Amino acid sequence: DRSCRFGFADTGKLPDTDDLRSPRPASDNWPVSAHVFELGQVGSEPISRRAMLAYDEIFSIELMNQRLKPYWKRNGAEITDLIHTADKEYPSLVERCKKFDEEIFHDLTQAGGEQYAQIAALSYRQCHAAHTYAADWQGNLLSFSKENFSNGCISTIDVIYPCSPFFLLFNPALLKAHLTPVLDYATSKRWRFPFAPHDLGTYPLANGQVYGGGERDETNQMPVEESGNFLIMLGALAKIEGNADYSKQYWGELTKWAEYLKEKGLDPDNQLCTDDFAGHLAHNTNLSLKAIIGIGSYAYLAELAGHKEDAALYRKTAEGMAKKWVEMAKDGDHFRLTFDKPGTWSQKYNLVWDKLLGLNLFPADIAKSEVTYYKSKLNPFGLPLDNRSAYTKLDWVVWTATLADNKADFEAIANPIYRFANETPSRVPLSDWYWTTDGKQTGFQARSVVGGVFIKLLEDKTIWKKWAERAKSAKQTQ
Repeated sequence: DRSCRFGFADTGKLPDTDDLRSPRPASDNWPVSAHVFELGQVGSEPISRRAMLAYDEIFSIELMNQRLKPYWKRNGAEITDLIHTADKEYPSLVERCKKFDEEIFHDLTQAGGEQYAQIAALSYRQCHAAHTYAADWQGNLLSFSKENFSNGCISTIDVIYPCSPFFLLFNPALLKAHLTPVLDYATSKRWRFPFAPHDLGTYPLANGQVYGGGERDETNQMPVEESGNFLIMLGALAKIEGNADYSKQYWGELTKWAEYLKEKGLDPDNQLCTDDFAGHLAHNTNLSLKAIIGIGSYAYLAELAGHKEDAALYRKTAEGMAKKWVEMAKDGDHFRLTFDKPGTWSQKYNLVWDKLLGLNLFPADIAKSEVTYYKSKLNPFGLPLDNRSAYTKLDWVVWTATLADNKADFEAIANPIYRFANETPSRVPLSDWYWTTDGKQTGFQARSVVGGVFIKLLEDKTIWKKWAERAKSAKQTQ
């Protein structure tokens, strides 16, 4: 590495020979791959060159002990085909990317302002890159996330949930590709619990849940969290597609999870939620919101699926639970972190789906009063997750900001993320967990959950439909 870098800096050339000493530790004169472009005389007109690097996966994922090929290999393509195709399509791809950038940046700016648009632009590639696309045994598309900079789980539902707005907006079929392998696992005999699973294993081995009690017992499971996540995401899919056809094939499991939330969701016992870094928490009001909206989502799915009686029954249940929630969580001018602790507060980011799905289970003034309260709790780099600590979660902040009914309030809560990204002393791929006092990384980086910042665009049904329909049209023309 030193001979390449300093040699080029001094002479404009690379060493004449490769370093062939192997095997050796990577830290012993760090190996590098380097190339020099001859640009000739550069004047007022731009001169461009490009290098192509290819990574060949023989297999991408192991799903239930069977190895899956990368999706691009589904029709027999090899690495040379990939390189040739990329080279051939490069000019058209550059033009398409330019048009895409201009249009999506315009929509983001219109929805939430220029600083919000910059946050989303920074998040886009990171969200997409944290997933692998593989083909199942029939060549169908499956997608798998990795829980980066955490425990390395594959297809973690409470990682898919925060990044789901990205896929709901740009290509709902990709969200199905995420959910299908986990739903298939949940319907198998191996998953014997009345609630939804947390994960499929440790990346890249999707051979069954490893988190908490795994398939053994309920230790450190996230029963309310994952069951609510599934029902809300499926409700959102049905919202943009106008039908519940995808959910019908898993109806037995969805009903089981809705029943579980009905029994356990209003006042959750001591358990983890997606913010598991904060530890176990009993009587979590935000988790209760998820359960209630999950039941409301199931009622919406039932209506679309033609189960009218069930739709009415679960809708009534959700409405009743929502009314109780207001009574139990109210704490003067805001709502509590937990039902049993007055003087506490938290971001009620799960409430945003009541608005986006048009469920209207909760009075509108709840979101309004929460937004007003949040503005009084802002630190230099944003809104803390709750009263227990000064750290926050980037994705949840944008969800919380989307509760606002005007652009000024949205920007007041969301724009400090821009300052964090600009001024943080932690020079790492975008972190979603950081301190709101000094902008330093708390933990996590390079994670797909930052795709959740695109949730603001789901608020505008015209924009949401435009992008989702475009993905469908592109698939039909392939």
